[in-house]
Amino acid sequence: MEATTPPLAPAREKAPIHPLWLRVTHWLNAIAALIMMFSGWRIYDASPVFSNIVIPPSITLGGWLGGALQWHFAAMWLLVFNGIVYLALNLASGRFRSKFFPLSPRAVLRDFIAALSGKLAHADLRQYNAVQKLAYLVVIVDLLVLVLSGLAIWKSVQFPLLRELMGGYDNARVVHFCAMAVMAAFVVVHVAMVALVPRSLITMLRGR
Repeated sequence: MEATTPPLAPAREKAPIHPLWLRVTHWLNAIAALIMMFSGWRIYDASPVFSNIVIPPSITLGGWLGGALQWHFAAMWLLVFNGIVYLALNLASGRFRSKFFPLSPRAVLRDFIAALSGKLAHADLRQYNAVQKLAYLVVIVDLLVLVLSGLAIWKSVQFPLLRELMGGYDNARVVHFCAMAVMAAFVVVHVAMVALVPRSLITMLRGR
């Protein structure tokens, strides 16, 4: 009697593309980062690092300096604790290594050229292309720089070594502003990519 194998779907296809813990921490990180960015712009306007740059009040959060600081610090705690959970679960599950590595400059250049020419495939949302890998790693490092430079500004006396590593109090403000600009650029590009591949938004909401 000839044995037959039932047509079972591979376990990889049954598993969600994004597990629940990833989706929850992703959206919490997104909310915290946006609140910090918009409230941070209001704080920046109160004492701008660059005198020729003024953020329009209509796109800031808090209404006034005191209100912006309250929003900023509340979102900071959410970002820090949720970010720790996000990184810990990514590392413990092995997802960080499998999703973001290997990564090489040649692969980034290849996929970047393919993206510019409209030839970058998005058929399998389980796999990140090299440009996505680099962008996500950059924003993780950028958020870390934001938190550390923010501490150097907020608790300058308590963290003198951190302050000096940033080049002093005034330089820490410059670092913080530049890191915020990098995050804002990432958000713009990220939203544009989601608009081009709407399935990625559905996947981050439903997991599948």
